[in-house]
Amino acid sequence: MRRLLRNPVRLVPLGFLVPILLGTGLLMARWSTVQHQRPPLVTALFTATSAVSVTGMAVTDTPNYWSGWGLLVITLLTQLGGLGILTVAALVILVVSRQLGLRNRLLVQAETAEFGVGDVTRLLSRIAVTVFACEAVMTALVAGRLWWAYDYAPGRALWSGVFHSVQAFNNGGFALYSDGLLAFDRDPWVSLPLAFGAIVGGLGFPALFEAVREWRRPAGWAVATKLTIWGSVALLLLGFVGLLAAEWTNESTIGPYDAAGKTLASFTQIALSRTGGFSVLNIGDLQEESYPLLIVLMFIGGGSASTAGGIKVSTFFLLAFTIWAELRGEPDVTVGHRRVATASQRQAVTVALLSVALVAAGTMLLLLLTEGVRFVAVLFEVTSAFSTTGLTIGLAGELPSSGQVVLTVLMFIGRVGPLTLGSAIALNTRRRLYRYPQEQPIVG
Repeated sequence: MRRLLRNPVRLVPLGFLVPILLGTGLLMARWSTVQHQRPPLVTALFTATSAVSVTGMAVTDTPNYWSGWGLLVITLLTQLGGLGILTVAALVILVVSRQLGLRNRLLVQAETAEFGVGDVTRLLSRIAVTVFACEAVMTALVAGRLWWAYDYAPGRALWSGVFHSVQAFNNGGFALYSDGLLAFDRDPWVSLPLAFGAIVGGLGFPALFEAVREWRRPAGWAVATKLTIWGSVALLLLGFVGLLAAEWTNESTIGPYDAAGKTLASFTQIALSRTGGFSVLNIGDLQEESYPLLIVLMFIGGGSASTAGGIKVSTFFLLAFTIWAELRGEPDVTVGHRRVATASQRQAVTVALLSVALVAAGTMLLLLLTEGVRFVAVLFEVTSAFSTTGLTIGLAGELPSSGQVVLTVLMFIGRVGPLTLGSAIALNTRRRLYRYPQEQPIVG
């Protein structure tokens, strides 16, 4: 135990594993299902992992399988996972003692990627206010719309608003409707608040806070903020145009809609595909060319220190700038008149290559466990699980238990893996007092 406490990075996986196990136990109760029957262990474990890792992928018909109690457990697990187990623990310590010790501050840093140890206390308060304020606004808009336009009873409208707002901001993907949010694909009062909530939640608090604080001077933003904000805008626009073009004439998705409906549905789906996991289109009916687009967007994910998964926007664009500098023969990688440290470049390469390896390994393993399944469908499900996005073609619920276990492991690794790896690199950086002679191997 002493060795564990001396290395706070080791507490990161444990901080997510404990609520997953507790959630699994709660979901195993008979009253958690509509039929009042104990769900299979794999189903409960998959659902709890999906909620805590804010993935939102489901192997059951969520609204018709889980009871009100089960849905409440899923909501609480999603909120807990979105805030970050370590962040929640630090908030409790903050309320009780009004002061965080150095060890606890380092623990919070591992989850929030805050830049200064002395700012953790203030950061935690701002995170809590931001999360609950955004969720309250989304709840009011969605619940009000459901009550006013869809004749929902006030209690049902409020519950639906709370549930979907928590899922959206925390970039989960569970829905209270069997077909996702297909019924609201052309209703901007429901789809847009959830889409923008997912976008804000997926930016990451360090980038979001700096962008709001320095909105008049974007040129003065830190490199990480520039990469995250402008990179997210670029991915959103490119994804929107790509999906709109691919699905424009698809009669099974947006083909029958007018121009405004096609635009709204495509924008909402792309905004939710990068991190959120909700579906406003039938994912199984998309054109073949749409799947590679969504796979790439899911793999990239959202911003660092956010509720989103993936390798992160800043990692992807840092690699892009590194490649561009190498092609031009530049000695340094520069972003916005700032030179990027070599250590950051190495970290980006490490995270990206390990993530590619995990997705490839998961895809191969799932292909071995299934028969007669399209490669693109397996790759889509594996990428969605690893990136904690939650979109599904429908394959997850049809997999054998062994295949669902593979996706469960990928969701857990996708949530804590890059986080633990990044924290370990940051905390274990050391200086060597000597250097070996240099050689330049042939590349390519």
